[in-house]
Amino acid sequence: MAEVIVLVVVVLLVLIVAVKSVMVVPQAQSAVVERLGRFRTVAEPGLNMLVPFFDRVRARIDLREQVVSFPPQPVITQDNLTVSIDTVVYFQVTDARAAVYEISNYIVAVEQLTTTTLRNVVGAMSLEETLTSRDAINTQLRGVLDTETGRWGIRVARVELKAIDPPPSIKDSMEKQMRADREKRAMILNAEGTRESAIKTAEGQKQSAILAAEGQKQAAILEAEADRQSSILRAQGERASQYLQSQGQAKAIEKVFAAVKRAKPTPELLAYQYLQTLPQMAQGDANKVWVVPSDFGKSLEGFARMLGEPGDDGVFRYEPSQDTSDAPPAEAVEESVQAWFDTSTNPEVAEAVRAAEAVARKEVPPANMAQPPEQG
Repeated sequence: MAEVIVLVVVVLLVLIVAVKSVMVVPQAQSAVVERLGRFRTVAEPGLNMLVPFFDRVRARIDLREQVVSFPPQPVITQDNLTVSIDTVVYFQVTDARAAVYEISNYIVAVEQLTTTTLRNVVGAMSLEETLTSRDAINTQLRGVLDTETGRWGIRVARVELKAIDPPPSIKDSMEKQMRADREKRAMILNAEGTRESAIKTAEGQKQSAILAAEGQKQAAILEAEADRQSSILRAQGERASQYLQSQGQAKAIEKVFAAVKRAKPTPELLAYQYLQTLPQMAQGDANKVWVVPSDFGKSLEGFARMLGEPGDDGVFRYEPSQDTSDAPPAEAVEESVQAWFDTSTNPEVAEAVRAAEAVARKEVPPANMAQPPEQG
């Protein structure tokens, strides 16, 4: 029985020794190993062998980059205003031995160092500079912290200001200032809009006036050209009408004269026809008194004797002349006046009308086009 107990004790001792002799360190961690209270080594990630009952692990250090957010710290600016600043520090332990033996609590040390450095940096700035110079503050904090924490085996990667809260009174003043600035910008934008609208309206009115004047000009040109062409065509029509009237009158006289020749009138017939014509001649408003000459019959008799031949009864009668002239008939139109009756469009007139229409349809250039520089 005693032998069994001894065997069990021996096995337990062997197991304890085996367990104490082996240490496994996870990745991204390291362990500070002491032997009899004195630093021996830093155990790297993986399997490490220890001397049982002599070696012990003093501390396990996380080698990953750590993020620590510190509570808000009151900081006084250069213009004696207290602001509350939240900071966030990103750091990494690069030397486990220094982090254990050079500082008792490196997290508290980093916090306190950050607070003091922040007060020194912000104390040299005004409130406006503090609010607008976050990058500069971050850079200065990182430089100071990285230098001071290097001997602790710590590397400061980044320092960020999470929030900067000014006093409530200053915040209210800033809000009023921002509101005033926004109202100012709104008034400026409204004024700019009114100005642009007035300019556009003036340009539109100017363009409208130019187009109206150009239209009136073209309308006047076309109206003048139309009046000119109308006057020309009316004069040509009147000339052709007068020519046709004269032709008609000539034809009528010719017909009357031919009829008279065929009728062989006597002096008595001529006198009778003349007496029938007298009332028609007296119908005018200016004809008041007509005097019939006493020797009118003798005049007709002499006219009949001169142009007529005595008949078998002794009465003189008009005999038509046997001379046939080659004169053209009254309705014939001379070649020199053929163009009077041409109703086709004059090419020059049509070309003038087309030119006027082209000018009227021509677009007026915008008023805001760049003007060529004047020659000095």
